[in-house]
Amino acid sequence: MSYALVLGKPSTDVVNFRMAKDQTRRNFLRTAPLVAAVSLPLTEKFLLASNSTLNSAEAATPQPFQVFTADKLSDAMKTLQAKPGNDSLFDSKSLPFTIVMTTEDKKSAKEFEYHEERDHILQILDGTTFYEVGGTPKNARNTKPGEWLAPTSEGATSLTLHKGDMLVIPRGTPHKRSTEASVTLVLISTTGSVPA
Repeated sequence: MSYALVLGKPSTDVVNFRMAKDQTRRNFLRTAPLVAAVSLPLTEKFLLASNSTLNSAEAATPQPFQVFTADKLSDAMKTLQAKPGNDSLFDSKSLPFTIVMTTEDKKSAKEFEYHEERDHILQILDGTTFYEVGGTPKNARNTKPGEWLAPTSEGATSLTLHKGDMLVIPRGTPHKRSTEASVTLVLISTTGSVPA
């Protein structure tokens, strides 16, 4: 038996799936909402949340897509490993995120940082690093609009991240990175307000 679930969009967005013969209509009705929820494009929600920070001219201008080939990323990584630092892979004035590749050797943050309107998504490309994440910042101070530093964060969770690991740090979450040897990572930082 074959079913199609239409999500209120043109026929190209129809979700087709085949149910086993022994499945009942009741099982279909139980699983259909899950399929619908999973198939909703997250980008729409992301773009709606970010459009509030863009003016109407910027929002109306279509942005070209970007491709970061494996060769391009590998070359950027080799360059940074030879001379540690940051490489801004993508920084748009009209889209609400940046992408930065970073290599650091034997470097430790002195304080926790957290941001009111920025989320971090990072993936370790090479090496290992240690993060302290979360908790309650103590003696925090505002360094510029929306940016905070604190010497400690009571109850923070300690994590060791290795090659291939990914970490999502939501806005307002204290975090601090320490690298004993060397690490190369990609950081996607989203900006803008989130609707209530």
